Amino acid sequence: MFNWLKKRNTEDMWLIVGLGNPGDKYKANRHNAGFMAVDQIAGDNMFSPFKSKFQGEIAEGRIGSQKVAILKPQTYMNESGISVRKCADFYKIEPDKIIVFYDELDLAPGKIKVKKGGGAGGHNGIKSIDAHLGDKDYWRVRLGIGHPGDKNRVSGYVLSDFSKEEQKWWPDFINVVARHVEHLVQDRQDDYMTRVAENFRI
Repeated sequence: MFNWLKKRNTEDMWLIVGLGNPGDKYKANRHNAGFMAVDQIAGDNMFSPFKSKFQGEIAEGRIGSQKVAILKPQTYMNESGISVRKCADFYKIEPDKIIVFYDELDLAPGKIKVKKGGGAGGHNGIKSIDAHLGDKDYWRVRLGIGHPGDKNRVSGYVLSDFSKEEQKWWPDFINVVARHVEHLVQDRQDDYMTRVAENFRI
């Protein structure tokens, strides 16, 4: 277990992390749902351009009144925690100010769930973050992609692009997920889930 940095910045800062795999090969994969969400958040809120740092891509800006850094680890999914830990240490951000967006097999397509802490649910990116932070009390935003129905098909499913049918609604879902993110950085997680549910249906 790590001894977490006790001293925070003068102004509390949030870290929003999107999980995915780097490179054009994976860009439209279901497993890159987290990257898609944070790209939309950064664009909607006019963040600085992403730059390479912490074995990831980092952008800074504000969401409402809150100072926020957005991180896309470039280590590949299974080692995401390396990048998250380096970034959190640098900015002195504690786990309760970290929000991770990622794909969730066990949620119906187009549904979300927000929770602090909990298990990794078999997600290798979350397993890595748990291991490197040494503290599971960060926020997780699960983006439902549905399950292929057979555990032997999971790897191929998450590393495949969204189907043509899914591509009809997925961009709208990501737009809604990003549009209401200010609720998350104001510690109004229930309001966030409500707003997304009210504004998006397949």
